[in-house]
Amino acid sequence: MENQILQDELILSKIYEIRGQKVMLDRDLAELYQVETKHLKQSVRRNIERFPEDFMFQMSKTELANWRTQFVTSNS
Repeated sequence: MENQILQDELILSKIYEIRGQKVMLDRDLAELYQVETKHLKQSVRRNIERFPEDFMFQMSKTELANWRTQFVTSNS
């Protein structure tokens, strides 16, 4: 039970709000599924018809810079 709580907390800590949506980064999902990020992205692209249209998006350079700034600030 305690192990599950720790795992749940770990997953929750990997959820961010971007564009008003709660999202997980590709690298965090890859880590969760114990695969390389590039393999996760390949699998999604090969099976894109299985996912909703808004399943994934790419952050702009500005969004990425803002996210990194918030991430560093919240962890300091």
